[in-house]
Amino acid sequence: MLTLGGQQKRFIQSISISTVFDDVEGLKPGNNVWFSGVKIGNVKEIKFYGTSQVQVIMNIEESSKKYIRKDAIARISSESLIGNQIIEILHGTQQSPAVENGDMLKSVPNLNTDDIMKTLQENNKNFVSITGDLKEITSQLVQGKGTMGALISDTTLAKNFSSMVASLQQTSANTVRASSALTRFTAKLNTENGLASELLTDTTVFNKLQASVAQLQQATASATQMANNLQQASGQLKGQSSAVGVLLNDPNFANQLQSTMKNLETSTEKFDRNMEALQHNFLLRGFFKKENKKKEEALPDSIK
Repeated sequence: MLTLGGQQKRFIQSISISTVFDDVEGLKPGNNVWFSGVKIGNVKEIKFYGTSQVQVIMNIEESSKKYIRKDAIARISSESLIGNQIIEILHGTQQSPAVENGDMLKSVPNLNTDDIMKTLQENNKNFVSITGDLKEITSQLVQGKGTMGALISDTTLAKNFSSMVASLQQTSANTVRASSALTRFTAKLNTENGLASELLTDTTVFNKLQASVAQLQQATASATQMANNLQQASGQLKGQSSAVGVLLNDPNFANQLQSTMKNLETSTEKFDRNMEALQHNFLLRGFFKKENKKKEEALPDSIK
């Protein structure tokens, strides 16, 4: 009796606490209560609670209550794979006070053996399905079906794929060379006292270049205006609305002008002869002598 009482902790001071489960999974009075791997008590009583729950009342050693907090959690576990069911109490927070006699702990459901077996069976079904799919896929690969099967079995496609990979490698190498060339080019641009560096960094050179461009634009505009004026003038010369246009384009007017010039030449010759005759006329001879004398006196001494 002393031995059995010692195993059941009948002669040790204890307190009573409880918890509520939806399913006790075969838990019986007398089963052990564990805390952090240490046996601290046993199940005193199991009774129905509410409509469908079960209340488990436990006796635990009074010396262990200071380690168990009011927010600790109780769950049903097992001593081994096929051992007796036990109550396992999980730690609470240090901010919560220690449990007292008559306190009720929260509980969490535990996976029972049936649930584990159901999960294993479902996993087995999924594994069989996956194995079947994998078998079908490998069979299609062997038969050369699909893209991967064609890659494996079709040597021409494999060669084309190898050629494509080689082309990609060549393109990558060309890109690397182009990048290196671009790096060297930009390094030359950054060379001090170079033309590009002066254009990019020297504001004076840039302002002069900008002024030159403005002058070039102004000269271009002037040349364009001059060309337009010449074109307009040439257009007017082609027309007969102006005197020059009439001279250049009207043949009748040209013939008349030529005839007039001939008449003027003839009239001039006749006028010269008449003036010569008047100079020899005794009535006007004195007048012409006086005029010639005035002209000679008006001439400078060097000419005289």
